[in-house]
Amino acid sequence: MSLIGIIASQNYTRAFNVDYLVVAGGGGAGIDDGGGGGAGGLRSTVTATGGGGSLESALSLALNTLFTVTVGGGGPGTPANGVVAGSNGSNSVFATITSTGGGGGGSKLVVGSLGGSGGGGGLTASGGAGTANQGFAGETAATNGGGGGGAGEVGGTDATNEGGDGVAVAISGSSVTYAGGGGSRGGVTSPSGGAGGGGNGAGDSGTPGNGTDNLGGGGGGGRLVQNGGAGGSGVVILRYSDTRTITIGAGLTGSESASSGGYKRATITAGTGNVSWT
Repeated sequence: MSLIGIIASQNYTRAFNVDYLVVAGGGGAGIDDGGGGGAGGLRSTVTATGGGGSLESALSLALNTLFTVTVGGGGPGTPANGVVAGSNGSNSVFATITSTGGGGGGSKLVVGSLGGSGGGGGLTASGGAGTANQGFAGETAATNGGGGGGAGEVGGTDATNEGGDGVAVAISGSSVTYAGGGGSRGGVTSPSGGAGGGGNGAGDSGTPGNGTDNLGGGGGGGRLVQNGGAGGSGVVILRYSDTRTITIGAGLTGSESASSGGYKRATITAGTGNVSWT
């Protein structure tokens, strides 16, 4: 092989490190004293990861190689007058890393679904479990519904029926809180969604809030005659040496930042497709 061929081959296979934040879509909420939706699972190599787990390790990847990315959508809430849990959010994926969609919140007497973070239980029903190293469980409801779990705490921790808070991650260059659980359907007041995009629950008046897109927040619980709040979509953020340039393939919506602090960042907000680096 010529010297040029050897150099080209080495450039093709040379490994480099990529840090990641992979947040799945949040779960939809229940109704009729419904529980809040659980936040999308959160996995990260920078600042903090979900579920109280240990920080994950950067991936060592090859240049000029395709890697799959999927940004999970939020799950719909229970439709008005329904008797089922809200729908789970969809998984988000980067290469070998998968974050699990948030669990749907339960409707009256219906348990919350397990997920990246678990959905809150409907009135008197249990909350769903979270996924290890991604998020926490939803609240088991004693009165009204239970708050959805967040990446940083179980649902209902800060005050009864509130969504669990998410975690703050600085992979983008500034600290942003992601993956908050949805508040449940409350009484006179509306329980708050967790920090990180969780939707507020409905009180005796008003409507439930949706989880925030690209934060992976869970939806807020609603009354019998209204739809439960929908979960917010997830996000995939990748950080790598500023000597590298990413190609974001067809089917994905995203952009690459300018160099800062020796890094570039790619933020991918929707779709399914492939990325590669040169």
